[in-house]
Amino acid sequence: MSMDAHLSKLQERHATLEQKISEANQHPSFDSLELSEMKRRKLLLKEEIERLRTEPLLN
Repeated sequence: MSMDAHLSKLQERHATLEQKISEANQHPSFDSLELSEMKRRKLLLKEEIERLRTEPLLN
């Protein structure tokens, strides 16, 4: 898988999680632990995306 394809896939996963988090926030009965876990995964994806974007600049 090329770097661009990998980044694109990560960005899609990040956007999907962002949408799910947005929908969960609209339902007060949504499990707060599950919401926290989704936010954590979203942050990890964001960090990975940023790392991959800046990594080639360091070499």
